[in-house]
Amino acid sequence: MKNFDILVTGGAGYIGSHIVENLIKKKKSVIIYDNLITGYRKLINKKAKFIKGDIKNFKKLSNTIKSYKINSIIHLAAYLNVSEAERNKKKYFKNNVIGTLNLVKACENSNVKNIIFSSSCSVYGNVNGSVKETAKTNPQGYYAYTKLKSEKIIKEYSKKFRYNYYILRYFNVAGASKSGKIGQIEKSHGQLIKNLAISALKSKSKINIYGKNYQTRDGTCIRDYIHVSDLADIHIKFLNNRKIKKKSLIVNCGYGKGHSVKEVVDIFKLIKRNVVVSYKRRRPGDVGQVFANTKKLKKILNWKPKFDSIKEIILSSIKWEKKIN
Repeated sequence: MKNFDILVTGGAGYIGSHIVENLIKKKKSVIIYDNLITGYRKLINKKAKFIKGDIKNFKKLSNTIKSYKINSIIHLAAYLNVSEAERNKKKYFKNNVIGTLNLVKACENSNVKNIIFSSSCSVYGNVNGSVKETAKTNPQGYYAYTKLKSEKIIKEYSKKFRYNYYILRYFNVAGASKSGKIGQIEKSHGQLIKNLAISALKSKSKINIYGKNYQTRDGTCIRDYIHVSDLADIHIKFLNNRKIKKKSLIVNCGYGKGHSVKEVVDIFKLIKRNVVVSYKRRRPGDVGQVFANTKKLKKILNWKPKFDSIKEIILSSIKWEKKIN
């Protein structure tokens, strides 16, 4: 049986497909492990091996890791809907937390040397401005709780099973691949830039803004938006960079600056003028403002973003929506 370099759980999803695309460009042998509940067949890279599997199925997951002698795992498989997590905590705990526990336990007596975990900036809770990795974690919603709990599991088992971990705390991911082959399909997460791109195809656009009474400069949420291709590049650099002295790290992944929802919508209005804004109630679990301190990321990887522009992120999303609609 052929050995594979990397297993990507959730590799048929939005972020996972971009990471796989970059790995294939780097001539890596990749297995996509996805149950296709939130992933899509059309996002599966044909040059990767696809295994339809669920991280809740320990036996299949363990057999896959050991049979193909996996060296590194990029773990993205998770339920992501912040509002749904508040309504269905059991579902999110079983998938996000127990699924992660299954993954690390499956690494026992295996070839796995590295695990990259897709965590979230939501573990910090409601912070006022730029946040460092050393900041106290204070998850406000259940989705954030499952991410923090998963982080702790990965750290706890790392010494026992002798793997390095890189916990990447994503900020707000948006945009689509420059190749035009992949992008975000899922519509249920209430993500602003995705919704803006969808509305751009309509003759008259209506945009919902959730909350206008946050303690921010204009009352709307402030977020640090990062292009999905830049985020994918960070994963590849962590796997390829042999100069990293400390082998287990927690790192923020963003651009280090915050944009309010209203500011993003105003930029969108310059692209499409016929826009109606509707203010809705704040969503449970949402925090007022958070953006990354990226000094650690840039120092470790000497990393520079390629797509650091809200307008460019929106335009790439619109291009993708035109393709799939």
